[in-house]
Amino acid sequence: MPTTTSSALPANARAWHLTARPEGWPSPDGFALREVPIAPPGPGQIAVRNLSISVDPYMRGRMNDVPSYLPPFRLDEPMDGGAVGVVVASAADDIAVGDHVEHPIGWRDYAVVDAQVANRVDPAVAPLSAYLGVLGMTGLTAYLGLTRIAGLRAGETVFVSGAAGAVGSQVGQIARLRGASRVIGSAGSAEKVRLLTEEYGFDAAFNYKDGPVIEQLRQAAPDGIDVYFDNVGGDHLEAAIERINTHGRIAVCGMIGRYNATEAPAAPRNLHQIILKRLRVEGLLVRDHPDLRNQFIAEATGWLRDGSLRYHETVVHGLENAVDAFLGMLRGDNIGKMVVKLEH
Repeated sequence: MPTTTSSALPANARAWHLTARPEGWPSPDGFALREVPIAPPGPGQIAVRNLSISVDPYMRGRMNDVPSYLPPFRLDEPMDGGAVGVVVASAADDIAVGDHVEHPIGWRDYAVVDAQVANRVDPAVAPLSAYLGVLGMTGLTAYLGLTRIAGLRAGETVFVSGAAGAVGSQVGQIARLRGASRVIGSAGSAEKVRLLTEEYGFDAAFNYKDGPVIEQLRQAAPDGIDVYFDNVGGDHLEAAIERINTHGRIAVCGMIGRYNATEAPAAPRNLHQIILKRLRVEGLLVRDHPDLRNQFIAEATGWLRDGSLRYHETVVHGLENAVDAFLGMLRGDNIGKMVVKLEH
């Protein structure tokens, strides 16, 4: 089809580039916001004016030049990541100018995207930024980890680490909606602990900074746990293995406690219990399960509509502040999903 355009595309877009690979914690001086040329979309492509972009923990791993499930960011080239925006030019058969889409070419204000990797989203169902969080990769990760990886059954006890973050907060609520008898979460501040119990419906929560995780988990789960959703690793994983019941399941989503470490971890030191307790431990990548997306969207939109699923966003305004948002997310400054809203 011929290219259709709502308004003239700019000749250039602004895009963040990684300029140095971090050792330990990333530093703002390892990034640069530069202009890059924008060409009209070719056959099967769309041009998108990004309205919100996502910053996520997995992006830290892509800053290292090591093999992984996604290629590392290339030095002095534009970075990418989740984004939502409005289509301003289209040479694709099934996406029109004016449509709103979620796509993987963020960290910039305009993007030319292959239509096959873009998903149309409806701003009448939820705010567009929700498709980066509760209705996007974040929510689907939580849903996948509980339902398909951990195989949660009604009446079981669930422990979630990093429970006030974007994924963890959804895990706890979905566990409750799916019939868990007890949901326990860890977080990094008293404010986040209150949020878990008073708004998200967790039965118990604790601040991991208040004392050893294993001792606090013993108090919160006197009868043990059946499912652990791991976002942190380290001492949280060790504590979960200690408290998990025989034939328990551990869904490993992330290990943010290790992402910026420069030394070998001290824990977990009790991996032998995986054998003794006949545990199932499985890592998960949401990109491996695209068939689950429609089922998840249908169920999650219903929960949002009736108010049984809640979410928070921490919003940073302006593309120029995206790196600050990313670093803040790594520090745990966010409550819920960290989103950068672009101003045009």
